[in-house]
Amino acid sequence: MKPKIRIIAKSDIPELLSMRRCMEVIDACMREVSLRNVELPLRWGLKAGSKGVMGMMPGYLGNPECYGIKLVSLFPENSKHGISSHSGLMVLFEPEFGQPIAVMDAGHLTALRTAAASAVATQVLARTDAKKVAILGTGEQAKFHASAMLELQKDIKLTFWGRSKSNAEKIAHRFGDSGYSQACVAPTVEDAVADADIICSVTAAPEPILEGKWLPKGCHVNAAGASIPEHREIDSETVTRSRYFTDYRESCLAQAGELRQAIADGNIDETYISGEIGEVLLGECQGRSDATEITLYRSLGVAAQDLAAAYAIYTQAEQQDVGTVAEL
Repeated sequence: MKPKIRIIAKSDIPELLSMRRCMEVIDACMREVSLRNVELPLRWGLKAGSKGVMGMMPGYLGNPECYGIKLVSLFPENSKHGISSHSGLMVLFEPEFGQPIAVMDAGHLTALRTAAASAVATQVLARTDAKKVAILGTGEQAKFHASAMLELQKDIKLTFWGRSKSNAEKIAHRFGDSGYSQACVAPTVEDAVADADIICSVTAAPEPILEGKWLPKGCHVNAAGASIPEHREIDSETVTRSRYFTDYRESCLAQAGELRQAIADGNIDETYISGEIGEVLLGECQGRSDATEITLYRSLGVAAQDLAAAYAIYTQAEQQDVGTVAEL
């Protein structure tokens, strides 16, 4: 029998994997990561001309067993043209014969699993009474993170900040009209986070936009932007004021610019990471210890998350016969 591959369009993914279901998938995935039932080489990339980079993220996941690679172009200025900053393909393979079984859009997949991972971290690190959410950024990740936070608590207040006030107003209007939340725009980052219980920083800023001195006691920070070592979305004081968690130690130590800078400055050492989210979920590491401490989840994004989400999408597509099946 000839091998076949299922091609899944971006427009089909929302119907195949909801935010709520993706959170469940990522919860299970992060436990597998911390159990090391994975193979996760560090992401690497190359310059794609002067405007962006191409990143490659291969990996193996033991449960559900699959492997594959995500190929993504990151062009930060794309948002100015109404195009996603992340675009590319996710290729999924089955482990018995090593055959590729699915290809799907990687941009939507990346945004969905990243926001779902932040929501999973927020569930175990934020205060249970947290209702005020600051979203720093106005791109695709801002929209997905706002949606993810609404999955945790419908009755919340969303405050958006962006370098473009008009973009911030547009996204605030969109979520304010949802009927589930209040939404407004803050003129500065400091104003946005002043009374926030949860802060989601999701920009492509190469230099810190969030300063540790602004963090309210008891807040939780999801730092999901600036995914290369040369960039720092948050400053060193944000690191040293918080209990610092991550998705995968190896990638965090190699690629989290703010952590590397704080270590280079002699403020902390490599043991400063409190734990992986998977360790917290498994009960191997304590999450939040009291209502006043500041917690931080540093999301670098690992291929296991892409594999878990892609496999969930693929299985639903198989059941519902969604997509185009082609012979190889």
